[in-house]
Amino acid sequence: MIYVPHRFFSSNDNSPIFIIRGVKPIKEKIMRSSIKHCMRTVFFFSILLSSLTAVEIDTSLFQAMEWRNIGPFRGGRSTAATGVVGNTSTYYFGATGGGVWKTDDAGISWQNISDGQFGVGSIGAITVSSSNPNIIYVGTGTACVRGVSSSHGDGVYKSMDSGETWSHLGLKDTRQISKVIIHPDNPDLVYVAAQGTPWKGSKERGIYRSKDGGKTWDQVLFVDELASASDLSMDMTNPNVLYAAFWHHQRLPWQVRSGGPNSGIYKSTDGGDTWDKLEKGLPKEMGKTSVA
Repeated sequence: MIYVPHRFFSSNDNSPIFIIRGVKPIKEKIMRSSIKHCMRTVFFFSILLSSLTAVEIDTSLFQAMEWRNIGPFRGGRSTAATGVVGNTSTYYFGATGGGVWKTDDAGISWQNISDGQFGVGSIGAITVSSSNPNIIYVGTGTACVRGVSSSHGDGVYKSMDSGETWSHLGLKDTRQISKVIIHPDNPDLVYVAAQGTPWKGSKERGIYRSKDGGKTWDQVLFVDELASASDLSMDMTNPNVLYAAFWHHQRLPWQVRSGGPNSGIYKSTDGGDTWDKLEKGLPKEMGKTSVA
């Protein structure tokens, strides 16, 4: 059936309006169809619910289910990585906001080994003992700070079982740690280069040393409240020789200070008991430096 529009004029402004004959039968047909559809739906779900209530579900089956990451997938920065002496398949890296990760298959797959055990996610340094590869030290707080903001750390962590479990060793107020070095023959003798907070001066900067595996720490080199230990290196053939790079810096909302009077290279020949600033042949003013 074809419905032909009829034209009328309204009584107010003579504007045309259109109506269609036969609309009422169509509306009634649609309403009857909708009611039947709703009734069928209600009946279906009532049958479904009654059948579900009659089935006992074994909740132990849920234990076999595992969460799967479905994204979003994105990469961030990593400023700490290390391998294991004598093992070409095991490596560790630390992300600036994602904790510590480990691979046992030369990087084909990675597992996070710090979640739930670390108080922070920002990692500044990782090192594995060359004399006992089960021992790992991690310094938190990336030293590669950004101009806008950077996540801070809460000190040093240690694992005695290749990253299965961790213990916190203190140095919470160091905030950013640039390097951790372990004596090649004694895993209890460890050094930490603390860069410190970038926002203000602090007395927690400098080089720290522990002779008892991190139970206690001594600050063996402090320059001033704005001079930070940006790197540290040990002569592995003579572990008493240490070189430390210091960087005078501060980040303000309106300015980045990089370099100053106490930036430079410092050397120790007695395992960190005493230090000398190296000046011969070096610039009078230095920015951030590294040593190796």
